[in-house]
Amino acid sequence: MANNSQSRTARRKQKKSSKKPLWKKILLIMLLIFIIMGIGAGATAAYWIATAPDLDESKLSDPLASQILDKDGEVFATLGEEKRTKISYDDLPQVLIDAVTATEDARFFEHSGIDLRRIGGAVIANFKNGFGSEGASTITQQVVEKSFLSAEKKISLKVQEQWLALKLEREYSKEEIMEMYLNKIFYGSGAYGVAKAAETYFGKKDLSELTLAEAAILAGLPQRPTAYNPYENPDLTKERMNTVLTLMVRHGKISQEDADEAREVDIPSMLAGVSENSIPYKDFLKQVQREVEQKVDGADIYTDGLKIQTTIDTSIQEHVEFLLTDSEENPIPYPDEEMQAGMTVLDTKNGAIRAIGGSRNGNGTGYNYAIQGGQQGGSIMKPLVAYGPAIEFNKMSTYHQINDDKPYDYGGDSPIRNWNRSYAGWMSARHALNQSLNVPAVKTLEEVGYDKAQGFAESLGIKFADDSITIGDAIGGTGTNVTPLQMAGAYRAFGNEGLYNDPYAVTSVEFPDGRTVELKPEAEAVMADYTAYMITDMLKTVITDGTGTAANVPGVTVAGKTGTTSLSDESGSPDSWFTGYSTNYTISVWTGGYTNEDGNRMAIPNGQTKIPHALFSNTMAEISKDMENTDFVKPDSVVEAAVEKGSRPAARPSDYTPSSQIVTELFVKGTEPDDTSEKFDELDPVSGLSASYNEDSNAIEVTWDYDGDADVSFEVSAQVDDGQMQGLSTTEDRSMEISEVEPGTDYTIQVVATSNDGDMQSEPATTSVSVPGGDEEEEEEGNIPPVSGLSAKYNKDDSIIDVSWNYNGPPASFEVAVNGQTQTVESNGIEISGASPGETYDIVVTPIGQNGANEGVEGESQSTSVTVPAAEEDTGEGNGDAEDSGDQSDEGSDEGNNDGDNNEDSGNNGNGNGNGNGNGNGNNDEGTDEESGSDDEEGSGN
Repeated sequence: MANNSQSRTARRKQKKSSKKPLWKKILLIMLLIFIIMGIGAGATAAYWIATAPDLDESKLSDPLASQILDKDGEVFATLGEEKRTKISYDDLPQVLIDAVTATEDARFFEHSGIDLRRIGGAVIANFKNGFGSEGASTITQQVVEKSFLSAEKKISLKVQEQWLALKLEREYSKEEIMEMYLNKIFYGSGAYGVAKAAETYFGKKDLSELTLAEAAILAGLPQRPTAYNPYENPDLTKERMNTVLTLMVRHGKISQEDADEAREVDIPSMLAGVSENSIPYKDFLKQVQREVEQKVDGADIYTDGLKIQTTIDTSIQEHVEFLLTDSEENPIPYPDEEMQAGMTVLDTKNGAIRAIGGSRNGNGTGYNYAIQGGQQGGSIMKPLVAYGPAIEFNKMSTYHQINDDKPYDYGGDSPIRNWNRSYAGWMSARHALNQSLNVPAVKTLEEVGYDKAQGFAESLGIKFADDSITIGDAIGGTGTNVTPLQMAGAYRAFGNEGLYNDPYAVTSVEFPDGRTVELKPEAEAVMADYTAYMITDMLKTVITDGTGTAANVPGVTVAGKTGTTSLSDESGSPDSWFTGYSTNYTISVWTGGYTNEDGNRMAIPNGQTKIPHALFSNTMAEISKDMENTDFVKPDSVVEAAVEKGSRPAARPSDYTPSSQIVTELFVKGTEPDDTSEKFDELDPVSGLSASYNEDSNAIEVTWDYDGDADVSFEVSAQVDDGQMQGLSTTEDRSMEISEVEPGTDYTIQVVATSNDGDMQSEPATTSVSVPGGDEEEEEEGNIPPVSGLSAKYNKDDSIIDVSWNYNGPPASFEVAVNGQTQTVESNGIEISGASPGETYDIVVTPIGQNGANEGVEGESQSTSVTVPAAEEDTGEGNGDAEDSGDQSDEGSDEGNNDGDNNEDSGNNGNGNGNGNGNGNGNNDEGTDEESGSDDEEGSGN
C-alpha cells in the first residue's frame, strides 16, 4: 500500500511540473496583442498610403490660388496669382541655401525625404505635450504638404506626407526639391517665392547680392510671414533673424563673428519700400488671415486654394477706406497728415465684421490699428467695468445717486479727479455717465466689486493686463489696452439684448477637395436684457445731452461713448475714441499715433479730439441711408418710473411735487421706488382771512390766522377787477396793508402759506373787498410810483441770484434789466440761474402801468448790483495715464448740488416767483469737449 501511495504522489508532482508558469502565459498574450495591433496598424497605414494622392507634377510648381467671397457670395479677391518670380537652383546663393537648411532642415542633403532623428524627437515631445505640439517635417515633406495635402494635424495625413516625401525623393533630385520649395512658399506682403520676396523687401532682383542678414530674414519669414513682416513688425523680424543666425552657427554654416556682425543691421534701413499690388481691402484681409490661421489648423489663405466666405460689405469697406485718405472730397477735418486712425464696423445683430479701416493712407500694407496691438481706452471703459456690472449684479437704476463731492482718494500717489475739475455733489448714474465723470465711475466700481466687474468685462472680450483689474480700469487708465475691433464687439452686446460672440470676418472655409469648415461663432447671453437696455438708454443721452453731441446722426437712434487718455508728463490726450451703435451697426473709432523723436507718445495737437466723433457720425449716416432705423425695444424686465429729483433713496413724486422736480428713470422690474416723497407735501392753508377798506388811509387792511405747526411765510397777492393776480409781498406777519388803492375797484386778496425750509405751499385762501367811489373819475396820469426795497442776493447752495422788491401802487408790470438784457414780469421778484463766478450783475427794475390812464406809463427806475464770488480752483496733480483732456472745460458741470436737488437745467432762463425770467449764463454747453484739463489723471473720457 505504501508503495502505491508513493507512486500516486510522484505522479501528482509530475503532472504539476508539466504546467506552464503564469508569467509565460501573460507574455504570450501580450505578444499576440502586439502582433494583432501591429497587423492592424500596418493595415491602417497601408490603407492611408493606398489612398494618398498621386504626385501631380503640375501642383509642384505653383501654389493654389484662394478665392475670397463677400457677404453676398461674390468673389472680391483672388490670392496667390500675383507677385511671383521663379528662379532655378543655380540662381540660389550658398548663403541663402545655408540659411534655409539650418532653419528648416539641417540634414536636407543627407536624408531620403524623412528625418528619423527629428521624428524621434518629435515623438517624445508629442507624447509629453500632445499630438501636434512639435513637427518633424523636412523640406521635402513641406513641399508635399503644400502641394497635395491639407495642413491639419492628423496621423493619417502625416503618414501620407511621409510616404509621398519618399516617393518625391526617388523621382526628383535634392536641387529640384529645394527649387520647388523656394519658388512655392509665401513670404508675406503678397510675395510668393524667394526671388519675389527679395525684390519686395530689399529691392534686389539678383539673389547673389543678398547679404547674410537679408538671407537670414528670408529664411525666417515662411514660419510666420505676417508676424515677421519687416514692414509691419521690424522688432519681431530682428528676433527671428537672430534665431536663424544662431542656428547657422550651430550647424557650422557661419562663424560666430559673422553672426555678430550681421546682428548689427537696422531692419528699417534695409527695406526697399512696399510696391503696390491689386489686392483690394487689405485691412479686412488681415483679419481674414488671422481667423483662418487661428481656427483652421495649418491653413494658408495664400497657398492652399481655399474658398473663403467672409462677412465684408464692400460698399461699407470702400467708404471707410475713403474716410481714412487725404482725398480732397473727404469731409473729415484731420488736423494734419500725422494723425493715425483705426476703425471697425460690425453688424449689431450678429457681430459680423462689415468693414475694417486699419490706418490712414496705409493701403493695408502697414500696421493695422483696428485689430493689432491696442491703446488705453479712457472713458469708453466705464460702461464695461463700472456701470454695466453695477446694473447686472446690483440692479442699479439709471437714477441711482452717487456723491460726486470731491476728488477720490484711493490710497495712490494722488486722488482721482474729474476731467473738468468740478464736483457737483449728488447726481444720477445717468448724468455721471453722460458727462463722463471719473469720481462717480470709480465709486461705482468699488460698490459692485472688482471680481464681478472683471468677469463682466472679460465676458465681452476685454483682456486685462496681468489678468488683474484695478481701480484705474474703471476710467481706462491702466496697462489694459483695447482695439476698435474689441470695443465694437463689446458695445455691440449692449445693442443686441446682451448677446455676445467674438466679432468674425469668416463664416466658412472650403478646401480644394470640397471639405468645408464652418466658422461662424454661436452667440451667448453674457448679461441680462435689462442691463443691455439700461446701459443703451444711458448712452443715448451721451449723444443728446452729454459729451458726445458731435457724434449725433440725424434720423438714426444711436447710443455711444466718448473716451480720451492723458500723459503723465504733459497736457493733452494721446488717444481719442468714440464707440457707438444703432440697432443695425456698431462702430468703434480710435485716433492718435503721435510720437516724438524718441518714439514716445505725444498728445493730439490743438485738442483735436473730436475726429472719432466725425468719423462715427459720417459713417453711420452713410451706411444707414437705405436701412430701416428703429429704436431699441424696452424689455419687460425694465420699467420706467417717475422720481422726485434729489430724493435719496429714490422716491416717487407726491401730488404737490413741481413738474420741474420730476424725472423719469429706468429700474429693473421689482426695484422701482414704492415710497412717495414728502418734500413737497401741501401745507395747511391760512384761516380767518378778511379784508376791509379804510377810507381815512385809502388802504385795504388784510388779516388772517394760521394754525399749522410749520415754519412758514405768507405770500400775499391781489387782483384788481378782472386783471391778473399779482404778487404783492411775502411776510411772516399775520396782516398786511395795501395802500393807495384805486377808487371804484374790486380787489380779490389771496394769501398762500409757504415753507421756509423747502418748496411746500398751501392751497390759496381768498377774500374780496370793494373800494367805493370814482366811478366817473378818470385815473390821473403819472400815478406810477417806483418799486421799493430792491435787493439782490447770491445763493451759493443753489447757484442763483434772488432779486426781490416791493411795490405799492396801481396795477403794474415790471421791466427788469440784467446787464442790459430786459424782460417783463408781473411778480415782485425773479431768480437768475446759472450765475457765472466772478461776474457782477447790474439789475434795474422799472414799473409800467397797466390800466386806464396809467397804461404804459413808466415809473421811476430803481437799480442794484451783486457780484458772484469767484470759484475756488483745484490745483491738485494727477498721476494716472488716461484722464480726458482737451480744449474746453464747461461741459457737464451743472447737475447736482450738495442738497441733492440735481440742478440739471442750464442756459439763461431763470425761474421767478411768478412767471419771471432771469438772464443767467448756463454752463452746460452741449458739444463742448470734456478733454479740457492738462492734468495727468488716470483714464477718463469724453
